[in-house]
Amino acid sequence: MTDARSGAKGPDELRRQIARTRSELGETVAELAGRTDVKGRARARAADIRDKAGAMTVQLRSTVGHNVPTPVRRHPRPVLIAGAAAGALLAAGVLRRRHDGHHH
Repeated sequence: MTDARSGAKGPDELRRQIARTRSELGETVAELAGRTDVKGRARARAADIRDKAGAMTVQLRSTVGHNVPTPVRRHPRPVLIAGAAAGALLAAGVLRRRHDGHHH
């Protein structure tokens, strides 16, 4: 017996179609929930930016250590603080630009 609306050939085929539809619906709902998780996406972006800033700090330390005059080498903390502040300002600017550009 064939159901004209679903194309199912009997109850077993209909059950398989229902299970497949439920699975697809679950995946769609999960995808939509991920898209609407603005705070979670912002946290992930901020963590990524922190990681990149950390890598830049390490790179700057190695570069600065070789190219900076002796007085700065004796007092590296202010240089690192200034570098971290510059990185934080850069990250805030990037996040602000992304946020402003994505109004829905």
